Amino acid sequence: MQTLADRLTTLREEHEWTKTYVAKQLGLKNLGTYANWEYGTREPDNEMLIKIASLYDVSTDYLLGRTDKRHYYDLTENDKKNIAKELEEMISDLKKADAFAYSKEATDIDRETHELLIASLENTLKIAKIEAKKRFTPKKYRN
Repeated sequence: MQTLADRLTTLREEHEWTKTYVAKQLGLKNLGTYANWEYGTREPDNEMLIKIASLYDVSTDYLLGRTDKRHYYDLTENDKKNIAKELEEMISDLKKADAFAYSKEATDIDRETHELLIASLENTLKIAKIEAKKRFTPKKYRN
């Protein structure tokens, strides 16, 4: 499992930011303070942890290693299974209704178009689930 220091380093590098830049964004007067957090020799206090989470757009639980989900609204394995099941049902319904035909002669669409349509439906379901979590998750559970 990654430590706080590992996660800070990873997040900073993903954003292609320097330690100096991050320290300035957090309002630190001494670059060494932030560097020590990445080296694992010191840890930020709770107030600073919240600022760091906000800067990197992740949860404090993620920073502390309590979860591997960066955001409270990330899809869980259960969410992914439910989306796959819902997608299967949608495809089955579309096949029953001959919705995969594109002309009056009911000529089947080509394989590539079929796969793109399915991928589009899957992405739409994922986005809808994430947006629902963002909108309807009570604030007390948004760690």
